[in-house]
Amino acid sequence: MLVANDESLQGSIRQQGVTLVDFGAKWCPPCKVLKPILDELAEEKGEAAMFIEIDCDDSPGAASTYGVMSMPTVIVFRDGEAVEKIVGLRPKAVYEGLIAKHS
Repeated sequence: MLVANDESLQGSIRQQGVTLVDFGAKWCPPCKVLKPILDELAEEKGEAAMFIEIDCDDSPGAASTYGVMSMPTVIVFRDGEAVEKIVGLRPKAVYEGLIAKHS
């Protein structure tokens, strides 16, 4: 999973295809549970989608730009545009479904 910040996020999102951006923080317990799920999906579905991690404490501008109010928040981008937002921890199958839905 690629780690991005306020400055690098826009350039890291795929302009063609699917990108999942995980907005979280190191201290957030649900974020700690989500990270290995997304790492596993990145291994399994790396060709189908790009996975990016943003630490909201280090990159408050990106979180503000995309209206992130709670963590974790996963925003799905399709061809560079935000198309769906999932707030809170969900089972792995939900994130797999997002990739399939927007691919």
